[in-house]
Amino acid sequence: MSWERVRGHEVHVEEFARAVRRGRLAHAYLFTGPAGVGKRLFAVELAKALLCEAPPADGSLRACDRCAACVQVEAGTHPDFAYARRPDDAHEFPIELMREVCKSFALKSARGRGRVVILDDVDDLNEESSNCFLKTLEEPPPRSVLILIGSSPDRQLATIVSRCQVVRFAPLSAEQVRDILREHDIDEAMRDRLARLSGGSVGLALALADPDLWEFRRAFLDGIAQAPMDSVGLAERCVEFVEAAGKESAAQRNRAHQVVRLLIDFLEDALALSVAAPARRTDAADRPALEKIVARLSPEQILAVLERCLDGDDQIDRRVQLVLIVEALLDALGQQLRMGV
Repeated sequence: MSWERVRGHEVHVEEFARAVRRGRLAHAYLFTGPAGVGKRLFAVELAKALLCEAPPADGSLRACDRCAACVQVEAGTHPDFAYARRPDDAHEFPIELMREVCKSFALKSARGRGRVVILDDVDDLNEESSNCFLKTLEEPPPRSVLILIGSSPDRQLATIVSRCQVVRFAPLSAEQVRDILREHDIDEAMRDRLARLSGGSVGLALALADPDLWEFRRAFLDGIAQAPMDSVGLAERCVEFVEAAGKESAAQRNRAHQVVRLLIDFLEDALALSVAAPARRTDAADRPALEKIVARLSPEQILAVLERCLDGDDQIDRRVQLVLIVEALLDALGQQLRMGV
């Protein structure tokens, strides 16, 4: 299988293969791009290809997927491979975990093919863990490759970025997302909607396929369409649904992102309807709520609420309290509805 399960990043596969053939593989890479587009999967496949004990005779960068090394990398038990990420119950990458990563990276290769360490969630490095990590970047052991995974170089210290080769991963196409969703036995109508909602992120598309989310969406949109809209009551139900995702902050923030994304999609449908744009493929069940919103809001007002939703989505990543984000977002929508067209 090897690279076949990595979709939409064939250019990067060839770039790494060329670097290996020329003996120009860097010691550190920073993978950046939206969440859910395949950065982590690509990093693991790269680790397998570099550590594979039965590589192709033609010298191509491809794991055999059968040798002990490939199996152990997949299982996370290879002595020359390590993967670390921020714990779900932590807001930042703990210094204790970073020390373990650096210690592991400094070890001599057990199998003789070098070492590969993947460090995920580097957007969440704090000052202490970043400074600890810099020492490893400045003096990397020979035949070692360190792969950092984050969202943007702007979220990292300049001193870290300067010591890495940045590899930018673009969102997948809607067709690529639909193909992957088809493999997960998701029906065609839902595939089209999820591909549109995901913005090229397979991870987000699969998360949005949760039936509980769509059941909540139905009740949420009905509440928005009520006149007058009970913004306080809707905010309470929204917060309750978000907190039901689990005790960990990461799980709650992921669900909050999903809720905001669904609201954005609904408002974009409303905007298209209000300006008589070509109809998007929406459920017939949404039509009554859409018509009520369009009857009460002008295109400019819908755009104002959409802008507020985008701000709220950004604030979720910035660790602003979810209750405050939800309340502010629904209050803004309520104000626009009270103003009317």
